[in-house]
Amino acid sequence: MDAIAVTIRDLHKSFGSQKVLDGINLEVETGKITVIIGKSGGGKSVLLKHIIGLLKPDSGEIWIDGTEITHLKEKELNTVRGKFGMLFQEAALFDSMNVYENVAFPLREHTHLTEKEIERIVVERLSQVGLSGFAEKMPGELSGGMKKRVGLARALVLDPDMILFDEPTSALDPIISLTILDLIKETQLNLRKTYIVISHDILGMFRIADKVAMLYDGRIIEHGTPLEIRSSTREETREFLNATKIPGFTGGNHE
Repeated sequence: MDAIAVTIRDLHKSFGSQKVLDGINLEVETGKITVIIGKSGGGKSVLLKHIIGLLKPDSGEIWIDGTEITHLKEKELNTVRGKFGMLFQEAALFDSMNVYENVAFPLREHTHLTEKEIERIVVERLSQVGLSGFAEKMPGELSGGMKKRVGLARALVLDPDMILFDEPTSALDPIISLTILDLIKETQLNLRKTYIVISHDILGMFRIADKVAMLYDGRIIEHGTPLEIRSSTREETREFLNATKIPGFTGGNHE
């Protein structure tokens, strides 16, 4: 059996009369890339915020490395959050800081490392994302793809166990998107971290995923390898993949 990093059991969340999560059940394997797909506005970001403890569910359980987090106090939650890095949809860089300072920021905030130790780590992470020589650049001088790379370097800088990606290819052209996806896959293979990615870019996600979970109508209706999801006989999955024009998927019944 593969080790499990995150277990979600019967998770429910509503905002007023709007039911967003309606009994989510999911296991995320340690050291793998799990991609959560689904239509825009379908609850993927809400689910991600529950995993990192930014939202409390109405009911259900979330287990992170054996700790159930839904009833933890803020101080305890902050300890759990230390296991995570996060690459936000817009990279969320500090405009007033250069690339080096952006990546160094978490180390200065959360560690007691010397400046020499910080420099070593920042230079290593920038190298890993292909940004050696860009340390002095300001965010305003960077392309969208480069900003994503800086965001990834910053997500990696505290050496977290898990990294969460919120639509990592949003607002990028197809060629840059593929470059970012390949970089995500490369860093995961090298570091063997647990990556959780949410996206509606189905074609791109199949490129990097070890496991794919499909969120539909507030539930995970499919969870398996990319090949298993492509071969699904479930009507909702067939319609969704057919609409995204997945190569080799005709929308027909595979029974």
